Amino acid sequence: MKAIVFTEHGLPIDDPAALYQTDLPDPTPGPRDLLVQVRAIAVNPVDTKVRAGSGSTAAPKVLGWDAVGVVRAVGDQVSLFQPGDEVFYAGAIDRPGSYSELHLVDERIVGHKPRSLDDASAAALPLTSITAWELLFDRLGVAEGGGEGQSLLIVGAAGGVGSMLVQLARKLTRLTVIGTASRPETQSWVRELGAHHVIDHSQPLGEQLQAAGVGEVDLVISLTHTDRHFAQLIDALRPQGRLALIDDPASLDVVPLKRKSLSLHWELMFTRSLYQTDDMIKQHQLLERVAGLIEGGVLRTTLGEHFGEINAANLRRAHALIESGKARGKIVLEGF
Repeated sequence: MKAIVFTEHGLPIDDPAALYQTDLPDPTPGPRDLLVQVRAIAVNPVDTKVRAGSGSTAAPKVLGWDAVGVVRAVGDQVSLFQPGDEVFYAGAIDRPGSYSELHLVDERIVGHKPRSLDDASAAALPLTSITAWELLFDRLGVAEGGGEGQSLLIVGAAGGVGSMLVQLARKLTRLTVIGTASRPETQSWVRELGAHHVIDHSQPLGEQLQAAGVGEVDLVISLTHTDRHFAQLIDALRPQGRLALIDDPASLDVVPLKRKSLSLHWELMFTRSLYQTDDMIKQHQLLERVAGLIEGGVLRTTLGEHFGEINAANLRRAHALIESGKARGKIVLEGF
């Protein structure tokens, strides 16, 4: 099968060796695996972070954790899917990724693709939907239909996860949603997705929250540059508020949270698959729910840009855009 791979971490993305095409053996499904013929993928910040690590790999490494495709074969314990099913999923970070013609994925983290979406539009959804859902409902404990009288600040609301978070919070809760974005086009995008207020995270946050009539907030979800905004986020939170994050600060001093009795919550959507948790199947159920919300017109795809077919040159372009920090929504590629 064709696959886009790398063997050396840390190469600049304009180096052809940073991502290149090769042929790898076709994989064979394990007991609970689906063998998927990949039709579309999305590129995420985690792809660039893994590639930008250090050292060399023993064998060519395949990145990619968002995929849409067709099930071609199933393991002998699979019960949720059958060959011919169209699926979408975000994969597992400890297994080969989806930059390949064929891909193995555990059925417990896979959903049936929304029928009303084309492959590219559906590929934009899995990783960000799971991350946003787990942040809002699992980590921060917001109840569906709840949040009346409370406010949520989303830092980095124009990116993939932020784009889905704004929708989930507006459509499935009664929270007042404040999103941050720093450019006119990304601010417009966040408003279009439904945020009640949009402020600029490159400017002082507290002053803008006061000007918007919000003041202190009950919940904060920080999706980018948490270390840069940390002190302001603590100031912005009401006593006994909750702060959740997904990025990777070099260091984080949590002692200042104590005075306000603030709680800190980490989210990594790969945790369930990494540790084969007892509730791993919740990600299958979550994606089925998201597909239903798409079909019902409650949620929309967060596809930002379509970068053409799945090849090394287009993937290098996609990585470069993500590394620039200027991506809006999700970058997708389609077909080999």
